[in-house]
Amino acid sequence: MGARNSSVTEFTFLGLTNHPGLQIPLFFLFLGFYFITVLGNLGLIILITLNSQLHTPMYFFLFNLSIIDLSYSTTITPKMLMSFISTKNMIFHAGCLTQLFFFCFFVISESFILSAMAYDRYVAICKPLVYMVTMSPQVCLVLLLGVYVMGFTGAMAHTGNIMSLTFCSDNLINHFMCDILPLLELSCNRNKANELVIFVVVAIDIIIPIVTIFISYVLILSNILHIHSKEGRSKAFSTCSTHMSVVLLYFGSGAFMYLKSPNALPLDQGKVSSLFYTIVVPMLNPLIYSLRNKDVKIAFRKTLGRNVFE
Repeated sequence: MGARNSSVTEFTFLGLTNHPGLQIPLFFLFLGFYFITVLGNLGLIILITLNSQLHTPMYFFLFNLSIIDLSYSTTITPKMLMSFISTKNMIFHAGCLTQLFFFCFFVISESFILSAMAYDRYVAICKPLVYMVTMSPQVCLVLLLGVYVMGFTGAMAHTGNIMSLTFCSDNLINHFMCDILPLLELSCNRNKANELVIFVVVAIDIIIPIVTIFISYVLILSNILHIHSKEGRSKAFSTCSTHMSVVLLYFGSGAFMYLKSPNALPLDQGKVSSLFYTIVVPMLNPLIYSLRNKDVKIAFRKTLGRNVFE
């Protein structure tokens, strides 16, 4: 899988730190993060599946967001955890490209599903009378298909771009995973075209969702201000603020990492930014959505009660 272009058949991760005293504490810290991520996202997936009152477009997208978060956290974290306790922190060329592909696929899918969720909130708040028609199961499936098609296209573009590079002798990746910019740094034949592909694909995958989300929320906000009842306003605000906090956290760290020239951002700084959207965001999403969502709390209590009394 592209290894014939290179003399390098395996890569070694430098990881988060080379300080021996920090390896074990960091292992337990990120193991805890991963445990919360798996528990939170699996919990939401099971809760939405079991409760028919959560079988609405909003929770259909939230269900898929949890699957994406769980999947891309699993693409990165177990390998990263191994790096804290193993002496040789390496990955084969083909394994590296596979990790890169799935990482890109899930990260891009996440940005588009967040924009689908913003559109759903726009229809629910601004056009409530036609909500069930506008957001019919067929429309939701088409939107979801679009999310995964964009994820697949972007992942293929990034992976194909990295596969076209040659890695001559240096195989030390200054990161805890196979990410685009650290691999670009290692290549001995990269050129402006490779950097341009990365910038264009990332710009499309960040700008389209952000514009969709921004327009949706401008329309939502103007609509909320026209709601006369205080209760209606606060309900609309609470639904939207939950989604907005997730969006800001995710796109803020992603844009900080990629929408800069590779030379403008020290890779060590990039590693910290990567931690946010690969490990912290998938862990926080289910917590934000469940702690700040009345429907999820009610469904959780009902499910818990059902199991206790059975």
